[in-house]
Amino acid sequence: MNDTVWYQHALANRLQTFLLLLVMAVFMALLGGLLWGDVGALILLLGSLVMALFTPGITPQLVMRLYRAQPLSRREAEGIYRIVEALSRRAGLDKTPTLYYVPSGMVNAFAVGSEEDSGIAVTDGLLQTLDKRELSAVLAHEISHIRSGDMRVMGLADMFSRVTSLLSLFGQILLFINLPLIMFSGLTINWIAIALLIFAPTLSTLAQLGLSRTREYDADLNAARLTGDPEGLARALMKIERVQGGWLERIFLPGRRLPEPSLLRTHPPTEERVKRLRALQPGETFHAPLDVRVEGVGHKMADPVRRPPRWHIGSGLWH
Repeated sequence: MNDTVWYQHALANRLQTFLLLLVMAVFMALLGGLLWGDVGALILLLGSLVMALFTPGITPQLVMRLYRAQPLSRREAEGIYRIVEALSRRAGLDKTPTLYYVPSGMVNAFAVGSEEDSGIAVTDGLLQTLDKRELSAVLAHEISHIRSGDMRVMGLADMFSRVTSLLSLFGQILLFINLPLIMFSGLTINWIAIALLIFAPTLSTLAQLGLSRTREYDADLNAARLTGDPEGLARALMKIERVQGGWLERIFLPGRRLPEPSLLRTHPPTEERVKRLRALQPGETFHAPLDVRVEGVGHKMADPVRRPPRWHIGSGLWH
């Protein structure tokens, strides 16, 4: 992949991100205009932008505490720290993300925070399942999320979606309260406005899911660029897809993993992600393949966690 092709891919992803955020903002503004006129729409847009720019996000430490994640010291995972430091330098991060360990059998990793204060959590299942090459690719994917500010982007999208849902609920309550007056006064009902009032939250949610899928594609592209190894991430994605869920699930819940409609996915289909990665040919924009032949990457934090993921009341999360 040469510079021109890579920048075309990156530009397409950025443009799609902008358009989806714009769609969500428009839905919110239309509801505000429907309820309070042009002034209401303008106030909602300006207020949301101010909140997005100046409201501090949730700190990585708090999020990790919700997941009961434990900070990883360099002594415990020297090899993983070397890889994260190398990838952070390549990504241009001023500060290396803090590593956390989640004692869960799920094969998963996630990133939180911003470039200035970030963290990457890896589960026991991930460390037990992936080899060094695949683990490096997954870490590059999470660092790409941090470098692109995806947590902030998705936070903004979530705010748009929540405000839209609240406005819709408020509008429907007002409509219900005034329904007798509307029916007996002979007023003409604007059915387009009513449809917008009802369906705007659903449309906003679909746009939010589309945004999430776009950011995943972009993180895949940047991860391949950081490692110089698209095949490593493709292998990791296929292995994660294959091992998620156990043999009991395959026997007793054979239909559980039937693909849901693409519009309802938070992540793109694994097959499509792998296809896109394998279409990439390392070229001018790619870094040299990352040297993952370092000791300590495969270090086991403890005995493998064999229990299935379960719901924790305290944190409200699966792990």
